[in-house]
Amino acid sequence: QLVESGGGLVQAGGSLRLSCAAPSGTFNHYIMGWFRQAPGKEREFVAASNWLGSITSYADSAKGRFTISRDNAKNTVYLQMIRLAPEDTAVYYCAAGKNGWTQRYGYDYWGQGTQVTVSS
Repeated sequence: QLVESGGGLVQAGGSLRLSCAAPSGTFNHYIMGWFRQAPGKEREFVAASNWLGSITSYADSAKGRFTISRDNAKNTVYLQMIRLAPEDTAVYYCAAGKNGWTQRYGYDYWGQGTQVTVSS
């Protein structure tokens, strides 16, 4: 039900904006989050936002470089990423849950993921 897009190959220092589209009205009042998983590593929290976008949370690795936002009229959540580095290379997942925030187990719905590759 969640569909990510916007991934791709970018050089270090570049930018990408990921999008996550949800069916209309399905995830109203849900916390929306972004996670990522690099090869051989656990899926890790990146960013999350409450329904209004008035409360956000970021992993330390994302602070100052990534921005989560949501357009509820379009049922879409975004992750703007700047100053990308090779260590940001991972599959990025969008998730929705009522008790999520930084914990992956608090999310009930997941997208299929979009690959982000940052070359040095």
